[in-house]
Amino acid sequence: MKILLFLAGLNAAISIGLGAYGWHSLGDTEAVRDIFMMGSQYQMWHALGMVGVAILLNAGGPRRTLLTVGGLFQLGIILFSGTLYAFGLLDVLLVAGAAPVGGAVLILGWLTLAWTGLRWKKAGI
Repeated sequence: MKILLFLAGLNAAISIGLGAYGWHSLGDTEAVRDIFMMGSQYQMWHALGMVGVAILLNAGGPRRTLLTVGGLFQLGIILFSGTLYAFGLLDVLLVAGAAPVGGAVLILGWLTLAWTGLRWKKAGI
């Protein structure tokens, strides 16, 4: 749980910092700014998702599965948001296809969380 809270806080801070940078520094090129800001928004949403996963872990949720969800969120953030940030800053795709793969990894994380919800047998949840 500690690592997920650490990563959630770090991702949220990075999202805010890069979002502010992108909004103020990339303002001349609206399309590039919009791509960059999408990376920031997705990073923030998934940082908040990591907080939720940490709460579920603390509530006694299935450790291995929830840690997998957190790992998928982190990998997806790196691939998806990282690609959009790099494109916004450098105007080049560093790794072709990384953003769509990152998006698929984020979706897989949410589907794994949904599956966990169906299978969790703890009373009151």
